[in-house]
Amino acid sequence: MEYVTIVIMLALLEYMFFGFLVGQARNKHGVSAPAVTGHPVFERSYRVHQNTLEQLIVFIPAITAYGYYGNPVYAAAVGVLFLVGRLVYLVLYLKDPKSRMLGFLMTFVAVITLIVAALVSVLNRLFLG
Repeated sequence: MEYVTIVIMLALLEYMFFGFLVGQARNKHGVSAPAVTGHPVFERSYRVHQNTLEQLIVFIPAITAYGYYGNPVYAAAVGVLFLVGRLVYLVLYLKDPKSRMLGFLMTFVAVITLIVAALVSVLNRLFLG
């Protein structure tokens, strides 16, 4: 589970970094708190940060469950796909929100894989020992 924990901590650091980017965009483009609308670059940064939070709510339990009941090395490897997908999502979304699909798909595939693998693993342990 050490590799799974490393990937989760990296995901949290990535999320915090995205939050830092939101703060930078807020300052650069004069969007005073608590406003969440304003300059398009700020709004895109904010949406990437919020979307990443929405994904973490599903990702963290899924990678933890698959790492515990299944294979922690495979879980961590799929988790790396999630991390890279979030970075791709960030870069593409900041450039042009319509181009975000590759990053979204990488993240989506990683999360679905972890959920299905965790479910199969726990059912296998439950019914087959």
